Amino acid sequence: MAAAAAAAALGEVEDEGLLASLFRDRFPEGQWRERPDVGRYLRELSGSGLERLRREPERLAEERAQLLQQTRDLAFANYKTFIRGAECTERIHRLFGDVEAALGRLLGRLPSFQQSCRNFVKDAEEIGSNRHMNTLTLNRHTEILEILEIPQLMDTCVRNSYYEEALELAAYVRRLERKYSTIPVIQGIVNEVRQSMQLMLSQLIQQLRTNIQLPACLRVIGYLRRMDIFTEAELRIKFLQARDAWLRSILTSIPSEDPYFHITKTIEACRVHLFDIITQYRAIFSDEDPLLPPAAGEPSVNESAIFHGWVLQKVSQFLQVLESDLQRGGGSRLDSLLGQCMYFGLSFSRVGADFRGQLAPVFQQVALSTFKKAVQEAVEKFQDEMNSYTLISAPAVLRSTIPAAVPVTQPGTLQPPMGLLDFPPLACFLNNILVAFNDLRLCCPVALAQDVTASLEDALGKVGKYQESLFRDELECLASLSLLPLLIFPFFQSFFIYTYDYFIVICKILVENLWLLSRLTDWRRFLNFHTNS
Repeated sequence: MAAAAAAAALGEVEDEGLLASLFRDRFPEGQWRERPDVGRYLRELSGSGLERLRREPERLAEERAQLLQQTRDLAFANYKTFIRGAECTERIHRLFGDVEAALGRLLGRLPSFQQSCRNFVKDAEEIGSNRHMNTLTLNRHTEILEILEIPQLMDTCVRNSYYEEALELAAYVRRLERKYSTIPVIQGIVNEVRQSMQLMLSQLIQQLRTNIQLPACLRVIGYLRRMDIFTEAELRIKFLQARDAWLRSILTSIPSEDPYFHITKTIEACRVHLFDIITQYRAIFSDEDPLLPPAAGEPSVNESAIFHGWVLQKVSQFLQVLESDLQRGGGSRLDSLLGQCMYFGLSFSRVGADFRGQLAPVFQQVALSTFKKAVQEAVEKFQDEMNSYTLISAPAVLRSTIPAAVPVTQPGTLQPPMGLLDFPPLACFLNNILVAFNDLRLCCPVALAQDVTASLEDALGKVGKYQESLFRDELECLASLSLLPLLIFPFFQSFFIYTYDYFIVICKILVENLWLLSRLTDWRRFLNFHTNS
């Protein structure tokens, strides 16, 4: 059977090839191949005999005529149906035109509708996202509320001095900023926390401007270090500035009407509080060199020089105040002030800031100016007394060139010459000079010996010149002047030696260099001649 089927298939292929070659002009190969009835009819013809093929055109013509007649009969019998069909076809054609126009309008509106759909989808997605976010927000309401309350909590901690908790909150906010720096709410929280941190910084620095003790200082500096606002050098400067402001407020509150009271209280305040500040600084900061060198590009700062410069500034300011108060009249008790200042400098030697060597020039200058002022006042008083005094009432001086006997005194004490009682102006002058020496003896710097000698020499020269120019009678003048070399000069020499035990040679130079001594020998001879005659 398989062989028969294969033979039949082969026969059909051969018939189709034959038909295709015969009717190539009338029926293209592609056309009859696409119409199965044409293929069946051609295969049927190929299997017919000759007689049938001859009758086939006639049969086809008869069949065609029958079909035409049937068509006419059908059209005549169903003409109304055809009319209605035509009308329906026309109506359908019009409806198709309307549909086509509507479709055109629909196609014109489709892009906007498509965009609206996209917008709707987008809005729906946003609404869904917002709803999802709202759901998450509701689920995390407690945590979000805690984050939003951080600025208020930070402000409360700072105002109530809970600095430890405030620093923890600040560290937490810094972590939030690193993770969520693009969120506006987080940025607002960060800004508010920074404002609270600024308030905290002001409070901590203000504490350093009060009478704060060392443990509190350690806590405050620890907080400032944890805030990580200042470098180590800047932190040292801020500490010294704050403590210096507190020290200045104490010094400013001291009344300045009385120079002595002002300088004594200033010495005490500086000694106590400066020592406390230095102790606090050395307990908080280390002056050792850093273990690691500074990073590339960062300047190297000598941190120990900051403290040393500040101490030098404070010592200089104290010396300026000391000099100012001494010049204003606080030098009436130089010995007491010198002792207090020396004790002040000695206490600072324990912290490596001994400034006693700088006190000597200050007290030396004040002592010298005080002595010169007293000597000048003594000379002026002598001149005033000499204007109303005459030697006529004092003849005892003219009767003898030998001064009156001085009572025997105990060893180590000095007694003014009794002969000066015959010439009161010189006696008063001597008393005033002795007062100046007594004041100088309380604070008697060795370096002033030469200056004191020059001042005393100048005063004696002025006294001698004034006497010489005042008296008309040369005898009376020489009699009064004789008291200078005979009585006053030796006593001044002794008193000067008593005051400056180690400057006997300078005292001799003083006596030898007085301008009156060049004329003493002639005056004494002239006076003896007139007295004996």
